[in-house]
Amino acid sequence: MLKQIGRFTIVLKQRKEVLLLIIKTRTIPAELELLRYLKGRKKVSEKIENKIITLEKGYIGETMFDQRMEALSLECLIIDDLLLETNDTHYQIDSILTAQRKIHIFEVKNFEGDYVVNGDCWHSLSSGKEIKNPLLQLSRCESLFRQLLHQLGSNLIVEGHLVFMNPEFYLYQVPPNLPIIFPSQLTRFIGSLNAQPSRMTERHQVLAKKLLSLHIKKSPFSIVPEYNFDGLERGILCSVCWSGFMESESQYKLVCRKCGGAEDIETAVIRSTKELNQLFPNMRITTKTVFDWCKTVKDKRTIRRILANNYNYVSLGKHSYYEFKE
Repeated sequence: MLKQIGRFTIVLKQRKEVLLLIIKTRTIPAELELLRYLKGRKKVSEKIENKIITLEKGYIGETMFDQRMEALSLECLIIDDLLLETNDTHYQIDSILTAQRKIHIFEVKNFEGDYVVNGDCWHSLSSGKEIKNPLLQLSRCESLFRQLLHQLGSNLIVEGHLVFMNPEFYLYQVPPNLPIIFPSQLTRFIGSLNAQPSRMTERHQVLAKKLLSLHIKKSPFSIVPEYNFDGLERGILCSVCWSGFMESESQYKLVCRKCGGAEDIETAVIRSTKELNQLFPNMRITTKTVFDWCKTVKDKRTIRRILANNYNYVSLGKHSYYEFKE
């Protein structure tokens, strides 16, 4: 069952008289989407290549975490991917779980390989390089989030957890009292949550709405290189490999010339129109612009039909354009 709060959709899951409310579901990070598009259409730097790899791995780890959390059976509220600002400091929380008396915040990592802890320093055993201590990141988020809750008038307890999702990860010399959950411990942790009594009240929902209203849509941490319309290669990018372009196989079907991924023309054009809008949000969607952008579709009438069937037409003579439907 779905319910709308502002621009967010609440997913209501009923399980044996227990209600799990996923208020803000996880979506592909906007920065990752933009970088995927740019990498497929122009040469990007090694720094951007590495950023894409990092974002891809992080998103995979977070979706793995979401799948495991589907085993929850306590009544709670879940908000994923919340970007907040407290006292002029931005911070992102991968997942927030609000129970009756406590809010759990999760920092999810998809590290692989062997690492060692030496005080506050973490090192990779393979390279010997020091990495950022994710516990310090978690501690910072906890502190800022507690301050925010105090400002919002909430006295709920905040408990932070650092969750590692990759089974190919191992951490040496880790003290047992740290707030870390390893892959083999996650099932037991979820079981301990399910064993706790929890009831959601109006107070919890009001707090959730306040947190959603404070979510920052555009991340200040994004690293996106400069680009322009003429500097990007035209065509319909493959949504499977993000590095090949689609070619016509039949009147209704496109196939990626690199990985073989297939897609029907209408779906591909709609997806490419969305991509165009994300890259150039101030550019009006017209038949000519989308026709030039997609390139693969040779008949402009096909583009016009797809746009007319899926978007609202704004008639302004030769300056007419299409808008996304609400």
